[in-house]
Parts: sequence; C-alpha cells; structure tokens
Amino acid sequence: MAKCGVCGKKIDIIFLGKLLGTYIKDKKGKKHAVCFECQKKIPDKEDLLKKIK
Repeated sequence: MAKCGVCGKKIDIIFLGKLLGTYIKDKKGKKHAVCFECQKKIPDKEDLLKKIK
C-alpha cells in the first residue's frame, strides 16, 4: 500500500499494481502518490506539489 503525499491516507492498489490515485513528479523527477480525493479537492498540479509533505 502507498500513502498519499498530501493527506497521508493509505491508497489501495488494484489490479496489476495500479493505484486508486496517481503519481505526480516534482522538478527533481521524484514521484509522489496522491489519492483520488485530494485530486478532486486540488485540481492544479502546482498547488498539489506545494501541499505535499
């Protein structure tokens, strides 16, 4: 299980290891997992990157 970078909630992994959410890359190329609910709350990618812990 992965954790959301914004809220810290566990993200479920479904068929073939895919997340119920997405990965967002920062400027350094590091991937951060973000849950579906946080994507709906904060639709802008730049704002999501600012909120990642």
